[in-house]
Amino acid sequence: MHQPIDIEALCAQRGLRITDQRRIIARVLSDSLDHPDVDKLHARAAAIDPGISIATVYRTVRLFEEAGILERHDFGDGRARYEAAPEAHHDHMIDVESGKVIEFVDPELEALQRRIAERLGYRLVDHRLELYGVRLDREAASGSSQSEE
Repeated sequence: MHQPIDIEALCAQRGLRITDQRRIIARVLSDSLDHPDVDKLHARAAAIDPGISIATVYRTVRLFEEAGILERHDFGDGRARYEAAPEAHHDHMIDVESGKVIEFVDPELEALQRRIAERLGYRLVDHRLELYGVRLDREAASGSSQSEE
């Protein structure tokens, strides 16, 4: 469901000065199909320009986040992970064993969340949903099930 977002263009729209190293980091982020942490971003950017330091990546990520270009996520693995701020809302399913993050949209779930907010006397303006799970085929293979708890 990942749709590439041109982070370099967003920087220009928001008036951010784009250095060569920021341009590389922006391109790496735009091309990422996953939700990389700073270490992965640094490795990918340094493969293009070995002169890019981890400190530069940290500063650039913070700048992009403050400008609303990047979204920071904590998927429970102790690492801040990033994705381009999406144009369209989506939620995340996180595989707790592999760390894989799956983006999804469910219209029924979106409607239910709006109804819950209204029942509580609110108009929903934003939300973030992260589901954490173990693949059913792995659970079956290991012989464990929820009913054994």
